[in-house]
Amino acid sequence: MGQIAKALGCRVVGIAGGAEKCKWVQDELGFDACVDYREGGLSRALAAACPDGADVYFDNVGGKVLESALNVMNEKGRVVCCGAISQYDTTSPSGPRNLPGLVVVKRLRMEGFIVMDFADQDATALRALQTWVANGQIKVFEDVVEGLENAPSALIGLLAGENKGKRMVRVGADPA
Repeated sequence: MGQIAKALGCRVVGIAGGAEKCKWVQDELGFDACVDYREGGLSRALAAACPDGADVYFDNVGGKVLESALNVMNEKGRVVCCGAISQYDTTSPSGPRNLPGLVVVKRLRMEGFIVMDFADQDATALRALQTWVANGQIKVFEDVVEGLENAPSALIGLLAGENKGKRMVRVGADPA
């Protein structure tokens, strides 16, 4: 989503795990900044990376990352929730401690996002994405793990943030 926002002219700040991945997000994907959530002090780091606050936050993580992002939101900002990967493999899920307080005080809009809800716009989105890929505004990275027998470890690695780009498991030869 960050690359799409960048292609649309937005200032984009990423959140990633580890200095190497943050560098990759900036150098390869072209984000304006990237904050390492593993470093500690995430709220302070986000505030420094977003000195004018944030108008939109696209969340795939939930938990403490969402909590920190809510702290930098501008009044009447929009929070789009598409996943909660920090909660998927834990026995003690945690949500942001600043709800509903910041949503009320900052008058935020928070909404779930499921791509199938926008299926009627697929053709328009596909044309835009193809154009951005063709002119280099969006880069496509695939992280392919070979063999169905490696699917469990590929999923564990995905949840641990090992991949760069779309994690896929190749189960057979390409028929093309």
